[in-house]
Order: sequence, then C-alpha cells, then structure tokens
Amino acid sequence: MKIQAAVTHAQGEAFSIEEVTLAGPKANEVLVKIVAAGVCHTDAVGRDLGVSPYPIVLGHEGSGVVEKVGENVTSLQAGDHVVMSFAHCGQCENCLTGHPTVCSAFNDLNFGGRMDDGTCRLHQGDTDIHTFFGQSSFGTHIVAHERNVVKVDKEVDLELLGPLGCGIQTGAGTVLNRLKPEFGTSIAIYGCGAVGLSAIMAAKIAGCQQIFAVDVHDSRLELALELGATHAFNGKQVDVVKEIQAASSGGTHYAVESTGVPPVVRQSLNALRPLG
Repeated sequence: MKIQAAVTHAQGEAFSIEEVTLAGPKANEVLVKIVAAGVCHTDAVGRDLGVSPYPIVLGHEGSGVVEKVGENVTSLQAGDHVVMSFAHCGQCENCLTGHPTVCSAFNDLNFGGRMDDGTCRLHQGDTDIHTFFGQSSFGTHIVAHERNVVKVDKEVDLELLGPLGCGIQTGAGTVLNRLKPEFGTSIAIYGCGAVGLSAIMAAKIAGCQQIFAVDVHDSRLELALELGATHAFNGKQVDVVKEIQAASSGGTHYAVESTGVPPVVRQSLNALRPLG
C-alpha cells in the first residue's frame, strides 16, 4: 500500500514527507494506522549520528489502530487501539526471563534497519527504506511484530499514549524497576522532559519523601512540582549540588540523570550522599 512517511535519506538531512510503499503484514505481524507519535531525542540521534542505515523512516513512540493482522497473530485484532514500543526477539534468555529491554538482539532489531526476518517493509521503487525500532512510526501506517505492540483501553485518548512506548516507560521504569527506592527516601531527577517527569511521577508513587527536580526551564519545573516534585531548582540560577545537599541532609539516596550533558551528570553524582 502507498503511505506518507517522513523519510531521512542521509545522515543529518531534514525529514522529508514522501510517498513510500509499505508491504503488508507477514506472519505474527500487524498493520497499524498511526494516530500519533512522540518525538524522542533518540529520533534526532537516528537522523544526525548515523546509528542506523539510510534511507530510513524514524519514529519509535507510535500509537494507533490495528487495521489488519497477519497469520498466527493471537493477541490483537482489527480495531484494537495500540501503542508500539521497542522490538525484541522473544527467544533469548533475557527475553524469556522477562527482561526484553536487554534482549541479546536489541541493537540489531531496533537500530539495524530491518525486521527480524532480515527484510524491509518500506520501499521507494527498488530502494529499501529502513525501519527504526521495529515500527518507523513517522508514517501514516506501520507494520510491526505483535511482540512490540501493546493493546490499550479504547476509552483513553490515543494522541496522548505514544510516549508510553519509550520516554514514559524509561523514566518510570528506571525508578520502579531498577532503583526501587525505599519509602521515605530522597531522589533527584535531572532533566524534566518526558523521561524526567515520568521518573518524578514514579518516585511519588514509590513514596519518596523528597523529590528534587532540576532543569533550566522554569515552565518544566512548574510542571514537575504539579506532578509530585517537592523541590525544584533551575540549574542556571542556583548551585544545584549545594542546594540539594543542604535540603537533604548531605545528599540524596538516589538520582536519575536524563540529559546526557556531562556537567549535569557530574552534578547528579556530586549531590548523592555516601552509598547513594
């Protein structure tokens, strides 16, 4: 079928809305009409840093409605509302023990540009258009394996759900599944984008007594306070390490750093207490 998609033809090139051909779903795959897609920093990395082959359709936080299912699909049917997430093999030791985020084939399946059978579903003429995270949600339709498609409640607005596929689960999962902070402990969240704000909400759920939000945009800090942060610091205006250490009796028990900016990474370490 013919669809519209944002194609990146070479490293660093701008997205170009173009007509491409999407092959139908094979066994264990589904065709989804995209309703919305989040835009993540990883999409910018895919465009600018050459982590995947070109040409490519990026996008990995898609939500939509199932239009068609391939053979052997048992968990989904046409009309289901779904969110797409990362691809994983479902067969390695890590996948079989409930840890698909560290699938042994994670890099190949998400950044290698092809589906798990080694082929592409997107084409322009005779040219393969590569896939990102097993979905390429910067298009009007996608084909994905049912493993990385999750059914959601039809009563929830699909336009809000795309970031569940990456940013929200990354931030919340870091707190709830990895750090697992004890009730009454302190945590600092550096960067209040989708990942950081999700970590703040998870820290609130976990019962952290002090939740420090750090960013350089006051509007984000205001939202962080609404979502559960107990303190908010603008890194351009205050000495973040000094302020956190003073408010937390020497440093936080936990920290989540979501910016990747080296000086902020150092702040997150320096503001931890011993054994933090």
